[in-house]
Amino acid sequence: MSKAFLAATLLCAASHTASSAELTALETRWLGAALPVLDYARSLALPIDIIVQPQARPNDVPMAMGFDGGRCKLVLSLRGNPDAEAQLAGVPHGAQGELIEAMAAHEIGHCWRYAQGAWHALPAGFVEVGQETAADPDLLAASKAMRETRREEAYADMVALAWTRRHHPGDYARVYDWLAGLRRDQPVAGSGHDTRAWVALARDGARFGAAARPFEDAAPLWREGLLVEK
Repeated sequence: MSKAFLAATLLCAASHTASSAELTALETRWLGAALPVLDYARSLALPIDIIVQPQARPNDVPMAMGFDGGRCKLVLSLRGNPDAEAQLAGVPHGAQGELIEAMAAHEIGHCWRYAQGAWHALPAGFVEVGQETAADPDLLAASKAMRETRREEAYADMVALAWTRRHHPGDYARVYDWLAGLRRDQPVAGSGHDTRAWVALARDGARFGAAARPFEDAAPLWREGLLVEK
């Protein structure tokens, strides 16, 4: 049974909002690349649904994780999205699969945190030092929200790299350089996706251990990054 067929079967078994049961070639390719991660998530009984948008909205990213009703929602926004593969620009078609798989692992990292009830929570025993202040309470709230988002994105990045190290060790350096390049291009330092402090710690894939799950492998470097983030 082909990966494309398995991906289509998986999608049809999930909830989705596509106007047709038929997947586009692009959707089939992305789901086929993400299939190992999705199968792994299913083996853990993570509460995840796959949603294919019939039409991408402005500024939609191609793959994202949302939460609703206690379940994770992996949303693909590829149809009508002019930037659907912008993150893969310059990467040969045959070398894109591991990158899409890493994106999926990143999103499953988000789902794991949510399912564990740890969303926006710091690791056990971690003590926040210092106190941020601002004259405008709205600015203070926005800064706190951005910091929480950045930390969740950093954890998911570590999961993506831990997954790659375990499942594609020969491609680790290539996937790492691609992710580091994406995170290097930050219009605003300290923004929600500015995970450079964490990504820098993971340059050597050997820093990830051999825990039973990539979520546990990601935890030590994520915690270390919390100590050095700006």
